Amino acid sequence: MTALVIKGGHLVDPAAGVDALKDILLQNGRVAEIAAPGKLKTANGAEVLNATGLTVAPGLIDMHVHLREPGQAWKETIATGTAAAAAGGFTAVAAMPNTRPVNDSPETTRWMLAPERGAAVRVFPIAAATRGSKGEAINDYAALKAAGAIAVSDDGLPILKDSVMREVLVAAARVGLTVIQHAEDTRLTQGASMNLGPVSFRLGLRGMSAESESSIVERDIRLVTELRDTRAHLHVAHTSTAAAVAAVRQARRSGLRVTCEVAPHHFLLTDEHVGLYNTHAKMCPPLRSAADRDAMIEAILDGVVDAIATDHAPHAVHEKEVEFENAPNGITGLETALGLSLRWLHKEWKLPLGRVLSLLSAQPAALLGMKGRGTLAVGSFADVLVFDPKAEWTYTAAQGKSRSRNTPFDGWTMQGKVHWTISEGRIAYAAPPA
Repeated sequence: MTALVIKGGHLVDPAAGVDALKDILLQNGRVAEIAAPGKLKTANGAEVLNATGLTVAPGLIDMHVHLREPGQAWKETIATGTAAAAAGGFTAVAAMPNTRPVNDSPETTRWMLAPERGAAVRVFPIAAATRGSKGEAINDYAALKAAGAIAVSDDGLPILKDSVMREVLVAAARVGLTVIQHAEDTRLTQGASMNLGPVSFRLGLRGMSAESESSIVERDIRLVTELRDTRAHLHVAHTSTAAAVAAVRQARRSGLRVTCEVAPHHFLLTDEHVGLYNTHAKMCPPLRSAADRDAMIEAILDGVVDAIATDHAPHAVHEKEVEFENAPNGITGLETALGLSLRWLHKEWKLPLGRVLSLLSAQPAALLGMKGRGTLAVGSFADVLVFDPKAEWTYTAAQGKSRSRNTPFDGWTMQGKVHWTISEGRIAYAAPPA
């Protein structure tokens, strides 16, 4: 593998505590050397990327994506989804199991990881917590982990039975896997297509209450409390309500291994963005009230939120161009997460750049036990993002790398332009010449 030098950039590596001008040598898929500008010792013959005036950071890690393969390649493939990831600065993505068939077996996990899938960046499959994600019998977590699964989840569906969730938490803890819960009491959301509130009333749509999310979070935290000695790790996916994040905050104060993520659409948009039945604003959990949105921002700023994750959920054009109630849930997000986070969390709400990058890299790596990722310390994987944190640009969905275009952020002004994404020492994305 050709050696690569990133020269003259400003290295921001929150996990390693580095915030300074540095040159970096990447060799054999790893970070080989870091030195003051012009001081690298072993860079002879290496390809050079001139990062003068740019920020160099650990590659981003999205712990919640839907790559749609196997079984739904008309929406997205592993190749197109990871190309979108690379364009957005991500060098690793954790793929949810609601594929067809459901990823509940070592065979499917290995299929997703096969070189034939054409992944542009590293894929980490998340396996189904229960067989067929039906919430009944749990899977063989040891075998799934051995095949490459990095966590377990029935995302898209909740684990409703207390006895099953308890068994999942214990079994996952035994083999060192995180349990990622889709917190929705589907007994309370039947027929609902958006948040319950004045907007749903005005549009004549059945709404999902905030309690349908928070009640499951509270139930799961109670189970983790009872299982404290097992060191079970509960991670709440796509947290969207003030009550749910308050429950996570209290669990953390009690010393429990309870973590959570928030998606950019839940810290930027509200149910008002549904407008006149805009299906690009339909997702699950739904866009919530302004008070819930503000609670997500507060939880990010005060450190309760552990990661920003996109919940990248591509759908074909014809699937979204139907009545709001019949449209599938979900939006794309891999190409907009960094730009939105820098434009709003960093520029508007003054969250330090290192904190934003940590939420998108070091912290998701730690949550999922990705050793050697989320940092650029010597010896770690050569997963690198090189970007201009001050550059403004406009996102145009039609020009994206994803196979799908279902986003509410088409035409939005973003901040932070990706120049190069490097996955294990290989350039996975290079911005086209200006």
